Amino acid sequence: MPPSPGKASAGPHFRRVALIGKLGTPEIPASLRELEAFLKSRGCDTFIEKDSAAELDVRGTEYSAMGGKVDLAVVVGGDGTMLAAARNLVRAHVPVVGVNQGRVGFMTDIGHRDMQSGIGAILDGHYSIEERALLDGEIVRGGASALRTLALNEAVVGKGSQGRLIEFELWLDGEYIYRLRADGMIVATPTGSTAYALSAQGPILHPAVPALALVPLNPHTLSARPVSISDRTKIEIVLKHALDARAHFDGLALFDMQEGDRLTLQRSADAVRFVHPPGYKYFATLREKLRWSEGLVKEK
Repeated sequence: MPPSPGKASAGPHFRRVALIGKLGTPEIPASLRELEAFLKSRGCDTFIEKDSAAELDVRGTEYSAMGGKVDLAVVVGGDGTMLAAARNLVRAHVPVVGVNQGRVGFMTDIGHRDMQSGIGAILDGHYSIEERALLDGEIVRGGASALRTLALNEAVVGKGSQGRLIEFELWLDGEYIYRLRADGMIVATPTGSTAYALSAQGPILHPAVPALALVPLNPHTLSARPVSISDRTKIEIVLKHALDARAHFDGLALFDMQEGDRLTLQRSADAVRFVHPPGYKYFATLREKLRWSEGLVKEK
């Protein structure tokens, strides 16, 4: 476990650091090499994730081998890269920090230009740690488990390639809520409330709020609206009619669903631990990424 922020240390607060980069992006290998050299100059041992290492033509480390070996993972890329890394490392309780070389970057706090100064400040003990909730998901078919996975952003039941509405029932803690015809349903965590759910007119949930957002996708009724519920609620979505339907989890896990399948979602006992550099503020991030107040003169 890393030391607490602000605690005196003879060396870097995180001595064993994993590096993970966005694949297939030309500028990422140079950033990883720069970061590796910087970390070694600060006395850190570095491990490069296997697929990222392949692009550098060096030996890499499997995600499964990082538990107990790595104190911190630095993810270079965008939110998609961070999602994949966080999902792979959450069971090993490895905290993550992001360097943004993607597009929006809600989860990657450090800009590329500030990479060395931001990571250096964290190594010096100037950081905060924030835990983000995950969803454990299970699809049951014919009384047997067909899929178990997790989601940091969202779980989605939606129409497949047929483009036809699907019909499903929603149950919360065993209580029947409604039956709905729609393109689908998004169940979003606070982290995912600024992702797919936001584009579907869902609410933004502050990460400290213990809630989930239920966001219908193009419902065939005007009365089905987004709803926020306690994150302690057990959610069940039962597929009643569909020519083609699929479940998605963070856009990284995909499962073709059949009529009668039941998707169960509940808050995971695990949590992703984000390491934030000095000066991180959630609403400042929203203001920048969502371009709030853009074009307006700030009052003095």
